[in-house]
Amino acid sequence: MGSKKQSSSEQKSQPENPYFEVQAYWGMTKHMGGLKATDQLVDLCHITRDRYVLVVGCGVGFTPCYLAKKYSCRVVGVDISAKMVDRSKARAKRESVDDRAEFRVADAQNLPFEDATFDAVICESVNAFVDDRPKAISEYIRVIKPGGYVGLNEVTWLETPPQALAVYLHRVMGAKFLTCNGWKELLESSGLRDTVALAFKTNAISQWTSEVKQFEFADFIKAWCRYFYMFVKNPEARKFTKEALSFPRSIFGLFQFFGYGLYAGRK
Repeated sequence: MGSKKQSSSEQKSQPENPYFEVQAYWGMTKHMGGLKATDQLVDLCHITRDRYVLVVGCGVGFTPCYLAKKYSCRVVGVDISAKMVDRSKARAKRESVDDRAEFRVADAQNLPFEDATFDAVICESVNAFVDDRPKAISEYIRVIKPGGYVGLNEVTWLETPPQALAVYLHRVMGAKFLTCNGWKELLESSGLRDTVALAFKTNAISQWTSEVKQFEFADFIKAWCRYFYMFVKNPEARKFTKEALSFPRSIFGLFQFFGYGLYAGRK
């Protein structure tokens, strides 16, 4: 696999966002729509057995391992967190797909790969957190082959949210969500063709159920035990939890305002 010389930003081992720090220690990452949404994104990006796929923001490695196991494609997962990458490597070995799934630390805005390396790049709940989205999209396009696909699963505003809710989500998570048209325009303005934009409503129960299905029950329990231990031992974790619990009343109507969207385009 070809690679570019890594810059200092690529070598950064941990994200500055406390939301990701907590998730990395917790050992659980999630995206809207669960496995159903992942399979739909795979279809939109025409990912099959002979494809070489880059998963940007791989978290604990669930999606790369799932792709390697179900679709038998070769996968590279990258994440800005070294701890996430370590968990991903352990998952790939545990699920016996480490011959088809590899992982490395990298920044979405400066990918350490040669031009035209992959057949597809997919991201799930990543670009809402990226500082320079156009730069990240241009990197995804750069590393795919002509005719390759970029696919995103992103939280999407379905209705204009109360300002307090949008401010809270950005303060706690560092996230800035877009409307369906906003995400689609991001892909189109980057030069991708044949773009597709599909928006979906969901609810708290459906989302929670989809998250649980991604993990074995033992993993789910271990993750919550780690979170409790972290909360007790780590002052920063307690500070983050307190901040997260200081939510506006409008959060109880959260799923009235947002769902998720699947977006794809061809180079």
